[in-house]
Order: sequence, then structure tokens, then C-alpha cells
Amino acid sequence: MARTSRRRAPRRGSTTGFGGIGNFLRRPELIGTLLVVLAAATVPYLLPFAGVIADARDGVVQLLGLHVFSLVVVLASAGILIGFRWTAWVSRQRRHLIGGFAFLGVLAGLLGRWYPDRAVGDIDLAVHSAGGDVGRALASWPAGVAVWILLGFTGFALLWPKTAAAMLRGTPGAIGRSARWLWNQHLYRPLGRGLRYAFTPIARLMQPKRDLDPEFTAARPGSRRAVETVAEIAGPATPELTEAVAAAAAEADPMSEEAAPARPAKQIEMDMETPADELRHSEDGWQLPPITLLGEEQGRESRTVDNARRAQLIVDTLDSFGVDSSVVQINEGPTVTQFGVEPGWDVKNKLVTERDATGRPILDDDGNPKTNEVEVSRTRIRVNRITALQNDLALALAAPALRIEAPVPGKPMVGIEVPNSSTSTVTMRGVMESNSYQKSLEKFALPIALGAGVSGDPVVADLATMPHVLIAGATGAGKSVCLNSIISGLLMHLSPEQLRLVMIDPKRVELADFADIPHLTFSRIVVEMDQVVGTLQAVINEMESRYRKFAKVGVRNIKTYNDKSAGRSLMPYWVVVIDELADLMIAAPYQVEQQLVRLAQLARATGIHLVVATQRPSVDVITGLIKANFPTRIAFAVASSVDSRTVLDQGGAEKLLGRGDMLYVPPDEQKPKRVQGVFVSDEEIRAIVGFWTADRFANLQPEKFDDMLLAAERDVEQLAAESGGPGGGGGEDPLIQKAIELAREHETLSTSMLQRKLRIGYPRAARTMDELEDRGIVGAGDGTSSRRVLLGDESSTSEGRTLVAEAADFEPVAAGVVADGGDDDEESNSRKLLKFPKAFDEE
Repeated sequence: MARTSRRRAPRRGSTTGFGGIGNFLRRPELIGTLLVVLAAATVPYLLPFAGVIADARDGVVQLLGLHVFSLVVVLASAGILIGFRWTAWVSRQRRHLIGGFAFLGVLAGLLGRWYPDRAVGDIDLAVHSAGGDVGRALASWPAGVAVWILLGFTGFALLWPKTAAAMLRGTPGAIGRSARWLWNQHLYRPLGRGLRYAFTPIARLMQPKRDLDPEFTAARPGSRRAVETVAEIAGPATPELTEAVAAAAAEADPMSEEAAPARPAKQIEMDMETPADELRHSEDGWQLPPITLLGEEQGRESRTVDNARRAQLIVDTLDSFGVDSSVVQINEGPTVTQFGVEPGWDVKNKLVTERDATGRPILDDDGNPKTNEVEVSRTRIRVNRITALQNDLALALAAPALRIEAPVPGKPMVGIEVPNSSTSTVTMRGVMESNSYQKSLEKFALPIALGAGVSGDPVVADLATMPHVLIAGATGAGKSVCLNSIISGLLMHLSPEQLRLVMIDPKRVELADFADIPHLTFSRIVVEMDQVVGTLQAVINEMESRYRKFAKVGVRNIKTYNDKSAGRSLMPYWVVVIDELADLMIAAPYQVEQQLVRLAQLARATGIHLVVATQRPSVDVITGLIKANFPTRIAFAVASSVDSRTVLDQGGAEKLLGRGDMLYVPPDEQKPKRVQGVFVSDEEIRAIVGFWTADRFANLQPEKFDDMLLAAERDVEQLAAESGGPGGGGGEDPLIQKAIELAREHETLSTSMLQRKLRIGYPRAARTMDELEDRGIVGAGDGTSSRRVLLGDESSTSEGRTLVAEAADFEPVAAGVVADGGDDDEESNSRKLLKFPKAFDEE
């Protein structure tokens, strides 16, 4: 057998040429210890010792001034960081560290302008300044002053980059454009590259030896690489040998593919088309889209003069109707401008005759008694006097519609919202770049950008705390754009390992742009109506499965579960998006209502949230149970105040302007807020979808749950077949079967009995009774509360149907009076039925 030759690995500790220096450099704990010792050794330089040490100390103090103490702190900190190998912290904080060093230079310049009557060693700070020669140069020399200012700008930009960028964007004219060009081309990106180049050698130096030396990793006893090396030396593989090697490798490496939990794939390289410093990364191996995919916000037109004129017109109009008021605040928004009107005083006066000391009236030159007007009472103007003049204010302002908010929450004024002559578009990028949105990213699990309020402030919400959203609005009011903006906002900040989407689109075209994103829970968007019940059942099954996992671990919600899942794959959030609820309620009203209510009641803790939209906000679509479990509601422009009260429990939505103008009711508030929704164009949606469907994620295949969907659909079909639903579709009310069983046990049946026995309300019981009558199970109403049950043999059932049919053709003589048929037998009396109207007001 041929002898296998292999190269012998050098022994640890052996030195060849400059190998000793290399081994020393691979020992960061030695370098860290050396720096700590060096920092400690600098202390004697600051103490009053004589000789060479004193001269060296005086030289350092003369050069740096009081910053010699900062030098000691910096050296000690660097030693600790290197000694403990805190590479990740240094890499994450490198921008802040360089900014801190820049501010140390600024502090040196400030100290250079201070000449205290003190001495450090033999150096008199009154001569050299508290900042030493360096600080004095920065504070007094022209070139030094320029460097000093540059250090200040650099430190501020590194520590607060978003604020610096906002200040540059807000700078007007050519100065702002020049500053932004200089920032983008010559400061921000080159500085970022320089920081990366500067810190890369330090990061490699601080890595452990096993990460740098592949031979050391291969030769480590018990490692998988060592086992594979032994297998190569042993010769040709046999089945017995292969099994032994696999067992040894699994034992040596407990985090093998079979034993270790599933982790996301390795982070892939970025594309060359987008600059690397504009891409943000999530922590699970996926790249997140850059903000440059979204369009920039356009400037808003100032309406200061027009607003002042309209404010004076409001005051004059109210004054003409005897209402004293003043405009104390003007909030200009993208669509409407809110005028804060403070009610004045209702003053009552009376004329009092002047009298002398004896009580006689004092006369004027014409011989008439002198009178004075004296204030009798002063009361505040009632708010309802202002709200009653809503139409008069709209006429005076030539506005199509006004909305009065009385009072404005948290402010002692009445808000009059007047539409602007020209509207401004609220872009998603403008909201995402605001300070309020950036702060919300730190504490919100599912941040969404809704739009801008009446004062122009961004409106940001957390879908995880809503926890479910009900959206309603007429066609063209902005409902679909709102859905697209919510989905796009989630795609901008969450990867498929953090968020999964379940989309139900009965119209087939509203959500079609998102058909290829990797965030879909199932492999397709649900568009068939017969699959909706199975899809919702699959979501319910996932909710119950998550609750079982929570009980096993001993946690109560998804956040605590993910916090305890260190080293394992996190449980993603599920967001169920339903575009048109009305179509679902027509196809399977009872099953859909029951499933939505169950999810809305229980799914919040498991990280499953609902976003439901409809363009028909009627009571048979948005039932009382659905409304009670959707605390967060968004209403766009609707046709009537009845529809507005159906959605918001109050009017106001019928006066909206359309095109994204909406009323938003947060979960913790009762009064709606007027918001102009963000607009996401088709180009922006295609750019976001194109980013997630690009080839860069070809090796990342998120798990799909199609098997769960198929199992749920089979369960629903089986349940529908057992309950005798029409066509196995599950569209029949399950209460009908219970009502039929109840009818079999009694000779007469009434609506009140259905209410008691089935524990339902009157409208539901009346509908059930009508269904039983149509099926020929009970007879028609005869003016009494009870109806005769016609169930029995086949003849009685057919007879009952005949009676119902004949009763439908009977023409009553007078409402509420039984017609006189002339016959006294039972059959004739049964046919003397009146056709009573079925006018039940449904909830």
C-alpha cells in the first residue's frame, strides 16, 4: 500500500525568521497588557520626579496640556478592549469612537484659549495654555482655527449623521446644494471607507487564532476537520468506515446540521449597483432595501398669506352671527389647514343712570339724565354655537366641506379644518426619514408609516400594538393605496425571517404586485373564494400551535419567546391582509365572521395580526362582533354618515376629501385623527419587490407552509360534508342545523324560543325563522308568536310547503285582520293566512 505523504504542521511556539513577531502579534492579550502597563507607567510622568522622567513629562504636558490625562484614559481603554477581544463592539462603535476623538480635538482648542494660573510639573499653564501647544495652535493660528472648525463639523457629523444630513437638506439655495454635494462626494463616503480601512487590521488582530489559522483549526483534536483528515489518511471509504466517521463527526461537533437548530443562510455579497454604505442589514442574514428605492419628498408650497386671509374671514363670519372668537393657532397640513379658534366671551351690559349723593339723576347739558353702560355678566361662548355655524363658515370660505373638531384634544380651542386650494403629496420616504419614525424603529416591532397629520407631523404606528386594523372607504378614496403603503413599509424594515404575509385578494389585481416576494407564508396569494375559509383555518391552526409552544417554554407572548430563543431561529410575525371583506362575507358569512373574530380575540399574543379592508361598510359586512374586536380603524371618504358611524361609531368620514384623506382612530384613543395617507407609486412598489426578488437572494429560500394550508382545507371540507353544507362549501349557517333539531322536539316554534335556546339575538333568530319557513319546516306566521312545525312524514312536509306557497298568493283584506274564507274546516282556516312583511332591522 502506498504511503500517503503529508506536510507536517509547524509546532506552536516555534519561530522561523520573523515568526516570533508574528506569534506575538497573534496574542492580543499581550498587547493589551502592554498598553495597560504603558498607561500606568505614564502616571509617574505627571508626578513631580526629577531627572529624565521629569523632562519627558514636562515635554508631554507642554505639548498636550491637560489632555495628558485624557491620553492615560485612552491608552487604558484601548488595552482593555484589545485584552478582552471586544471586536464586535469596536466594529459597531467605530463611527462614535472617531467622532469622540474629533471632539477631543475641539476640546483641546477650547482649552487652548484658557490660561489658568496653575502649573503641572514645571510647566506653567498660564504661558502654554490649558490645552498645551497643540490647543494654543488650534485656537490662535489661522490654519489651526480651520482645522479646529473642521474637527467640530466632523465630530458632529459622525455622532449625529441624520441630524447633520437634515440640516444640510434644510440649507437653502446654492450654499445648501454645495454643502450636500461636498458631504456626499468628499466627506461621508470617503470617511466611511477610511474608517473601515483603519479598523480592519485592528479587528483581524483581535480575532482568536483559531479563526485565522486554518491549519490550527484542522489540527484541533476532536474537530470535524480532524475526523475528516483521519478518514482521508485511512484510505478508500467503505460503508462501515463511512458510518463510523459520520458518528464520530456528529459526536465531535454537536452543532452539526442534524443536531443544530435551523439558522438563516450566510449573508451574501451586496450588488455593485447600490453603494454599500446605503444598504442596511438585518441581523438574520438578509439585506434590507435602501431608502433610495423610494422617491424623494417634494417641497410644499407656502400658503402664509392665504391662511392669514382665511383666519380673518373666519373671525369676521363668526362675529357677524354674534359669536366672539379669535384664531390662536394655524396648523398647515398637506391637504387641510386647521385653524384653532378660541371662543370669546358673551358679555351682557345694561344702562345705569348716574345719580348724585342725594339720589337725584345727573342731567347733561340738554337736560337728559346721564347713563353709563355697566357689565352685568360675562360667560364663555358655548362650543355648540360655533359648530352650528359649520355650513355658514363653509359658504364664507367657499370650501366644499368643513370639519370641526370640538375641542382639539389637549388644547383649549376648537379646530376648524379647511381644505387647501392645492394638496401636497405625502411620500413614504419623507415619513421614514423623519425623527419620529427613526425613534420608533427602536421600540416598534412592526412599524408602519400612515401619513401626515393636519399640522404636517408624521403619523407613525406599531401594528403589533394596534393589534388589528379595519380599513373602510368608497371606491377611489385611497383604501388600496393604504394597503400597499402598509405592506411596503413592512417590507422596507423586515426580512422573511422576521415577517410572513398571508394575502387574500378576491379581486385578483389589488395585491398582484406582491405575488413573488419571499415574505409570503404560502406559495401564492389566495384569490379563490372557496379557499378563503381554509386559509383562515390554517392561520388559526398556526395560532394554536404557537400557544402550545408558549406553554411548553413558559412564556406569554411572542416577544418573550423570541428573547428566550437565543441561538435558535426566531418566530416570525404573521400579518394577514384581506383586501375586500364584503366578498368574503357574501360567500361564507358565518364561517368568515367566526374565524375573524377568533383570530382578533386570541392571535395578538402569538404575533399574528389582521389588516382587513372593505369598500362597503354596511352592517352585514362589518358586524358588531367584528367591530368589537378591531379597536384600530381607518375610514376614508364614504358615501353617507350612516357608513361613517358603521366604521367609526361617529360621523365625519362623509366630509373627507378623498385621495388619501382619512380619519384614523388609534387603539388608545376614542376620537379620530385626520391624516393624509402616504402615497406609494407603482414604480416604488416594483422597485421594492424587485429588490426582494433579485438574484442576490437566490440561495435563501424561506420555508413555505403549503402543507398546512392543504391540511386545513381538507379539514374544512370534511366538516362541511358532515354538517350537510351545500356542495361541501361550508356556506350554511351552523345554527340552522340546531334550529332544525329544536323543531323536531316541539310542535310549535317561535322566535323568542330560538333566542333562548340558541342564545342569539333577535335579528339572527328572525333570519333563522325565515330560513326554516323557506325550507318548509315551519308554517307561515299567523299573527301570533308561535308557528306550527311541519316536520314529520313526507306528506306533512309537502303540505306545509303547499300552505306556504298558497299563503304567498293570498291577498289580505286589511293589515292585521284574518280574511274571511267562508269555510270552517281546518284546511280552509290554514289557508286564511296573511302575508306579513319581513322588516327586521339587522345589526
